[in-house]
Amino acid sequence: MTKYAGRTAVVVSEATAIGLAVAKRLVEGGAQVVLTARTTEERDRLGGELGSAARVVAPSDVTACLGPGGVVDLLFADVVATARPLLPRLRDGGAVVLMTPAPSPAAVHALAGELVSRGIRVNAVAPGCIEAPGGNGVPLPPLGRLGAAEEVARAALFLATDATFTTGARLPVDGGLSRP
Repeated sequence: MTKYAGRTAVVVSEATAIGLAVAKRLVEGGAQVVLTARTTEERDRLGGELGSAARVVAPSDVTACLGPGGVVDLLFADVVATARPLLPRLRDGGAVVLMTPAPSPAAVHALAGELVSRGIRVNAVAPGCIEAPGGNGVPLPPLGRLGAAEEVARAALFLATDATFTTGARLPVDGGLSRP
């Protein structure tokens, strides 16, 4: 599959399972990916899972690994503050997807408004009730099961690549918890 061929993506995420799921789908689709991980052990493990199409680096090393003049097509980050230092590297016409359980709608709208003149779309997924290793005893959402990191990744990738006339949106991926 080459859906993401020719694209460069950066995934800066504290939610390792969700960030890894996004990175895996991007790599499978032909993208070059930079993923962050805090510890050397985590970087080694994730790098082994992703293969040579991805670089797993410390969060402080993202800009350096892109090289001088390196541009990014897709940026996946937990919050605006994490994304902001990479915005100058984001190609006009690119996309930002925020991936945190409670992205502020105001922050999503503000960043979308800030980047609209560059043709950059900004959206957010709001994961909730997602399976976590060792987690149990969590009340189930209306759908009756916990979600998977892969389900959040598919929603994030949809917003980044397929939802080309969408900006400033917040998509709940929570099994129905946020329904009215």
